[in-house]
Amino acid sequence: MNKDIETAIKQVIRGDRDDYWVIVDHYKLMVRSYVASILFNHSDIDDLIQETFITAYKKLSEFDTSKDFGSWIRGIAHFKLTNYMRATKRRGHLMTNFKEKVVEIISPELDEKFKLETDDSIKALLECISKLPQNMRLVVKSGLNGTKAQVLAEEMNSTPGAIYNLQYRANGLLRNCVKNEISQ
Repeated sequence: MNKDIETAIKQVIRGDRDDYWVIVDHYKLMVRSYVASILFNHSDIDDLIQETFITAYKKLSEFDTSKDFGSWIRGIAHFKLTNYMRATKRRGHLMTNFKEKVVEIISPELDEKFKLETDDSIKALLECISKLPQNMRLVVKSGLNGTKAQVLAEEMNSTPGAIYNLQYRANGLLRNCVKNEISQ
């Protein structure tokens, strides 16, 4: 485990709430990626991420520091996703039933994929983002922040279709760049 994270966890357990932001900053992209790989509604994604970090904060004293914190917080996110799917299922949404089954099927594969994520892959991704043209960096950043395409289109004096096109192109460039960075 990263020494900064280990220190922050110990400080938070001792009562220093401000150090929790170190943990949030370190894991927010990973948790957002995990949740967004299953959900599509930005506000639901944001809500579940917030609930995940609140639960992790409340249960931090139960965390075994000899274990991987990333796996632990992913487990909390998985639990939150499962509960979300069950709650919406009760409301009778057929699409949610489909999504729940998809989560059951792909969850083990996603867990394995996210376990393989390393600081090197995060560094490679950040390096690749910095190489993108300015408008694509803005689209990627806004996507990570949960900004809707319509809002970004208005800010950029563009159309949502153009924003989606930029996102698609940026994702392709990032995918290729990260592969190249990691293989070097």
